[in-house]
Amino acid sequence: MFKTVLCDLLNIEYPIMQGGMAWVATGELAAAVSQAGGLGIIGAGHAPAEWVQGEIRKVKSLTSKPFGVNVMLMSPFVDAIMSVIMAEKVPVITTGAGNPGKYIGALKEAGTKIIPVVASVALAKRLEKQGVDAVVAEGGESGGHVGELATMPLVPQVVDAVEIPVIAAGGVADGRGLLAALALGAVGVQMGTRFMCATESTVSPMVKTAIFKAKDRDTVITGRSTGHPVRCLDNKFARELAAMEKEGASIEELEKFGMGKLRLAMVEGDIAHGSIMAGQISGWVSREEPAEAIVKHIITGAQEALENLKVRIRM
Repeated sequence: MFKTVLCDLLNIEYPIMQGGMAWVATGELAAAVSQAGGLGIIGAGHAPAEWVQGEIRKVKSLTSKPFGVNVMLMSPFVDAIMSVIMAEKVPVITTGAGNPGKYIGALKEAGTKIIPVVASVALAKRLEKQGVDAVVAEGGESGGHVGELATMPLVPQVVDAVEIPVIAAGGVADGRGLLAALALGAVGVQMGTRFMCATESTVSPMVKTAIFKAKDRDTVITGRSTGHPVRCLDNKFARELAAMEKEGASIEELEKFGMGKLRLAMVEGDIAHGSIMAGQISGWVSREEPAEAIVKHIITGAQEALENLKVRIRM
């Protein structure tokens, strides 16, 4: 059994968090992961507060276990979403694309744990001073918006720089990844791409199939010139965007071209012209499974990996 301080902090059975992926992490998926003993997370993305509230209530109708909401701080609806989260007394929020500082006091009063996603030591230290409960150190192997550092160098540097718990993300999909994260000093992991392919995930079946067919080098990073790089599966959309960047297209032109492309893939299933945000671990993910089976395989896999280490290491 793998119990860590993350389990105590979030009142969950296993130190596994599901990534808050926009257009993917709905109430159905979040509830299934939480029911399986991890922490399921609703991805608010750029959705309005009314949609977020509906997904929160959906989770509550499906499980009594803790869950969270991921809030994109660049969303035009962020203030209203935060109000909904506090009114609904959501146990946990994760945040991205900004600093949640202005909301921390009110969230703590509402009893919500605050766990920002960070891609640098500097941001982790700043957020610790502001009073967050933990941070997710996310490496560039992950899908979606990424930083410059990979998971392996990022996690131990963040662990050594802060006193609060650190969760590792980016390139993790099985028990070996969980064990490696714990060895780096993290207290748990956050996983997106593997849970995207869970049975309970409402993402288009075309997207799941694209991930199952992906090889180890089939993801690319687009949008570097915009200041908001994104990792996604290589497809026609990604190549066209890369060509526009190479030709010197303006940020406005690039953002206009990319507008709505995530939904086009994830919801409508256009895997040629949409943005399939997925991590480098896509090349390993090969089948659809219920969230409960995924969580079980991660924990048993971590136990097996630990036993294998004991055999291979001569003390």
